[in-house]
Amino acid sequence: MRNETPAITRAHTGIDGVSWNILGQVYVPKQMSEDSFSWHATFPVETFVPPHVHPHQDEYIFVLAGRIDLILDGSRQTAGAGDLVRMPRGIPHAFYNNSGAPATALFWAAPSGKLVELYQRIHNMSNPAEVVRTAREYDVVFLPPVSAAA
Repeated sequence: MRNETPAITRAHTGIDGVSWNILGQVYVPKQMSEDSFSWHATFPVETFVPPHVHPHQDEYIFVLAGRIDLILDGSRQTAGAGDLVRMPRGIPHAFYNNSGAPATALFWAAPSGKLVELYQRIHNMSNPAEVVRTAREYDVVFLPPVSAAA
């Protein structure tokens, strides 16, 4: 992991020109340090991240456009543009784009843990079961699936 540097990560670009395809979603890294990691995420219609837990990280979503349906600690909720979602470490969470339109958000996690390495490893991986198995090696624990949040 790199040390934080003073710089601007420009719109529509990731650090070092990087972007990742994570099961149909596009993640663009905006900031990376040991203390935190942030990325811009584009959620096409009907994409989702199933229930999972980060045992060692707090995760946040600032919704930029659209709507994201969530399951937070067993509770179904919805976040829209301008809303901030807080997902403390150890709390099960999942998110879905059931809105009929693309959604975008700024995500960040603190500390960074192994998320950058996980996204590098699962980039373009098309088998969800393989993603679930791989994620455990990077301290992201997927839970049994549930129906989409609505």
